[in-house]
Amino acid sequence: MTPCTSLEELKTPSAFWCALHARHQHERNVATLLSSKGFRVFLPTYVAVRRWSDRNKQVTLPLFPGYVFFVDRVEHRLQVLSTPGVHSILTIGKAPAQIPEDQIDAICRAVNSPFRTSPHPFLQAGDVVRIKSGPLVGIQGIVSREKNIFRVVVSVEMLGRSAAVEIDATNVERVRPRIERLSPPSTAVASRPQIAVA
Repeated sequence: MTPCTSLEELKTPSAFWCALHARHQHERNVATLLSSKGFRVFLPTYVAVRRWSDRNKQVTLPLFPGYVFFVDRVEHRLQVLSTPGVHSILTIGKAPAQIPEDQIDAICRAVNSPFRTSPHPFLQAGDVVRIKSGPLVGIQGIVSREKNIFRVVVSVEMLGRSAAVEIDATNVERVRPRIERLSPPSTAVASRPQIAVA
């Protein structure tokens, strides 16, 4: 169920990668059923360790929970939607959203490589995030990124100054999407400096 070996069938205008939304914990069954119907399917997975009080166990989980990729065939789209466990096809307007081939290939190569692959928060510079655990738990700020280093920028509005702290990107949750333009520092007199969420 991996697409890495060949993308030749995508050369026809009517065939392209798209994604469907599957019911919770139905991703594997949906992928198997679609594959048996002749669809080209990709369900990227990763290995995680689940800890119980008496033992640890390795389990294989979907890399993108709730989603399965498949090569769309317009004339057979109803077969996809009628598959048990399928909730919907991701669309832009009324048309299925096309996933670029290079993104599918990159994910496939990553999960098939000898290196550990795992889910990662989708973060963009400018996103407002909250730190989930550790000594900085609860702090909110704006994501700054330079190459593979993520930082959370916190600000004191009254001073018009900011500071950045390096973070593990897996230890944050997005509060709201990226800010295109930041407003200038407030000139109002405050009783005390406050940490700005910007």
